[in-house]
Amino acid sequence: MIVAGIGCRKDVVTEAVLAAIERALSVHRLTFADLDKLATAPLKQNEPAIHAAALRLGLDLVVVTVGALKGAEAETLTCSQASLDHAGSRSISEAAAIAAAGPGSRLLGPRLATGPVTCAIAVGAGSDPTPGEAS
Repeated sequence: MIVAGIGCRKDVVTEAVLAAIERALSVHRLTFADLDKLATAPLKQNEPAIHAAALRLGLDLVVVTVGALKGAEAETLTCSQASLDHAGSRSISEAAAIAAAGPGSRLLGPRLATGPVTCAIAVGAGSDPTPGEAS
């Protein structure tokens, strides 16, 4: 299970979300085909660009609960004051990715900011992503 967690500023465009996901995947030598789902926080559940990106990629979008975000806090690698102020989470993208990937999941690295969008990649327990191959 490979999940891209997404955080963003309000009213971003779909292309910005896709660019952030592509950049995060490429850093980890992965492709869009490797992804199993996208994830975000309740605060971002009504952002049209996140939904459009999931639709364009043919992936489910998981809106993790506030409790699940809090539960993933210990596993996040970065801290954003804006994320803390607005969502109560150290990193929406990291916490959402971890929570959606399930128990025992881990981040492949810290979130990456690409313009107004952040993206973090998490893998589920027992997953060993092979670049370029769907898991």
